[in-house]
Amino acid sequence: MTSSIQFYTNPMSRGQIVRWMLEELGQPYETHLLGYDSADGMKSADYLAINPMGKVPAIVHDGHVVTECAAICAYLAESFPEARLAPAPDERADYYRWLFFAAGPVEAAVTNKAAGFIVEPGRERMFGYGTFDRTMDVLEAAVSGRDYVCGAHFTAADVYVGSGIDWGLQFKTMPERPGFLAYAERLRQRPAYRRAKEIDNDLIAQMQAGQG
Repeated sequence: MTSSIQFYTNPMSRGQIVRWMLEELGQPYETHLLGYDSADGMKSADYLAINPMGKVPAIVHDGHVVTECAAICAYLAESFPEARLAPAPDERADYYRWLFFAAGPVEAAVTNKAAGFIVEPGRERMFGYGTFDRTMDVLEAAVSGRDYVCGAHFTAADVYVGSGIDWGLQFKTMPERPGFLAYAERLRQRPAYRRAKEIDNDLIAQMQAGQG
């Protein structure tokens, strides 16, 4: 029987975020692996009909296409409330605030710096994140002093925010601050995080072996 969630990804991509979210969800899903350059990959006509941006990840659920990692995480949390990955009513402000903060200012600040782009003094107001250091200050404060970004309860926002911090620490695009290190370590203990990493790491190993 075909799964109601179709997952389009490449293990060496942001698809790892959605893989983790799907493992937290506990619902069956079918994985479609796409290459970056192959004729049947991300730039194929079939996939461009799903995501015209020609990038992964994307999901199709009950005929509905969702792209962008933060949107996918939020959509899945609300579509499967039994997983308890959507926030309680009194946590929704923090949930949306930090989910979109990570998708906007944090993503822009980190990728700009990694590309060698530094905001010139006096031009900070032209950019949504102001400066890299200020963005890191705010992000660290958001994940410090409590277990998760919404408080005591893990939500889909932690999948997205946590993935960004986890990768930032791994690839040295974020500073090794105490708040980041403690938060990432808590998330790395989650069974779903470990399952997702094992699946994608195995796929990466298979892909690399095939290229050898």
